[in-house]
Amino acid sequence: MLKIVGFIIVTASVLGGYVLSHGELLTLWQPYELLIIGGAALGAFVVSNPPHVILEVFRATFRCLLGQRYGQALYMDLLSLLYELFNKARRSGLMSIEDDVENPEASDIFERYPRITGEPQLLEFICDYLRIISTGNLSAFELETLMDQDIETSLQEAEHPAHALHKVADALPGFGIVAAVMGIVITMKSLGGPPDELGLHVAAALVGTFLGILLAYGFVGPMSIALEHEAQERIKALECAKTAILAMVNGIPPQLAVEFGRKTLYAKERPSFSALEDHLRGR
Repeated sequence: MLKIVGFIIVTASVLGGYVLSHGELLTLWQPYELLIIGGAALGAFVVSNPPHVILEVFRATFRCLLGQRYGQALYMDLLSLLYELFNKARRSGLMSIEDDVENPEASDIFERYPRITGEPQLLEFICDYLRIISTGNLSAFELETLMDQDIETSLQEAEHPAHALHKVADALPGFGIVAAVMGIVITMKSLGGPPDELGLHVAAALVGTFLGILLAYGFVGPMSIALEHEAQERIKALECAKTAILAMVNGIPPQLAVEFGRKTLYAKERPSFSALEDHLRGR
């Protein structure tokens, strides 16, 4: 919701300043200019990106507008889930969690953490590496190398929507100029007409430049940055799980293993040591 508030502030500031300067809002209503700019930007966006990136841009934008997904509550559940899995593996052996990681939908442990099961990438990451640990014979160093490669690939993939949207933001001022030039062409065609009609054509042409710049720097550009932040937060959850799992592989007790994971989180989202301890005791 904070993103929507930001967009409202941008719109209110620009239009409010324009009206207070004795501008007429009706003059800014140029649907054909908007059609040229928006249509050209959308077409270029479709041409320059594969179908899965196009779909992910719309999905990621919708998720981002709904609000923060990766907050303290999700990380608390993540650390609690890992603690329960580690504790079970320590008490009954690694093979005891095989059924849990093979079929998390039917696991009594996983079903207590809907926030984690609702994040397919994070859930797959946890299950994949616990499965490798329980059935394979990789050293901690080999496992860390594999995890780093996986996280790096996930980061590149997660940032594709942000990069695609950023390129659209870069192109919008140019398409605004295209709309303005076409408006000037229409103006030149009407040179013999009355001065007030000429003024309207020039105003419409300038609105094209205004819309291109406003959409680029007031809406699309900031949204691309928001998607980039969201991608980094998604990867931070993977890094938290990675650190805790590696600590468990190195023989560190479950309570301390999840503490290793907690330390990787950003300060504003990191639960305190005592809060996590109380949460684990409650579980």
